[in-house]
Amino acid sequence: MSLDLSRLESLLDGFARVRLLVFGDVVLDEYIWGDVERVSPEAPVPVVRVREETVMLGGAGNVVRNIVALGGGGSFC
Repeated sequence: MSLDLSRLESLLDGFARVRLLVFGDVVLDEYIWGDVERVSPEAPVPVVRVREETVMLGGAGNVVRNIVALGGGGSFC
């Protein structure tokens, strides 16, 4: 099945009339960026100097966020 650009635009335009209720777990995804300084002598794990941390919606919260970003209406319970 192929989807041309005009069909995709039509689907996205119709998405604004859609309201969805999402059931699921809302979690927080934490992303940590850093540089490995060394390997710990106690266990073979890296010791990281953290440069940046970001927390974002995950699970059902991420699904609702994507629905809203596409122009639809969404909520979760």
